[in-house]
Amino acid sequence: MQFGRGDGVPDSTTFSQELAELKQNGCNLLLVGDGSVHSNACRHLLGNDRRRLFVFTQGDRVCACDPETLDGGDRRTVRVGDDDQSLNDIGSEVVDNIDVLAGPADGLSSGELRLCFDSLGPLFVEHDPEQLFRLLHLVTASVRRADGIGHYHLRVDRKSDHVNLIEPLFDALIEVRRKGGIVEQRWHLLGKDVSSDWLPL
Repeated sequence: MQFGRGDGVPDSTTFSQELAELKQNGCNLLLVGDGSVHSNACRHLLGNDRRRLFVFTQGDRVCACDPETLDGGDRRTVRVGDDDQSLNDIGSEVVDNIDVLAGPADGLSSGELRLCFDSLGPLFVEHDPEQLFRLLHLVTASVRRADGIGHYHLRVDRKSDHVNLIEPLFDALIEVRRKGGIVEQRWHLLGKDVSSDWLPL
């Protein structure tokens, strides 16, 4: 397994340390690429026996994870199903549910809260991108305050305009693909100049 820094020096230790720090402090991950394999990454990121919040938007879901089939832990679901529903209302509902799941500050370990946002694509179609940026700023900040781990599905290429707009809000970007029948992932730790190779998922 090889990981590279911007200077081209492979450093798996640095990468592992950076990932551990993200988990300890709370983080938000933007998941992009082939929508047919998002569910593989989603189940891994949701973990086992965690407090989970699912945010489902209108249209076809990307990850297709069924909250009822996951093992253990408390779970809550926010469904965005009204075209007229404002992003402010959506943000308030998501944050309220994060607060409920987080509970007392001393009763939640780092990484115990997991958020799955499936998906951002319909919101880009239905809302102004700058307003969506503000919504995500609110949600990602709430996840970090709870020392949680949030991942957000967007079925587009890493170089798309949508990714360029919202990437600054995230701690890492995860690309997924299927190559030769093998599902692979590649991590980019944003602001750290650290990326992984393509690795089996």
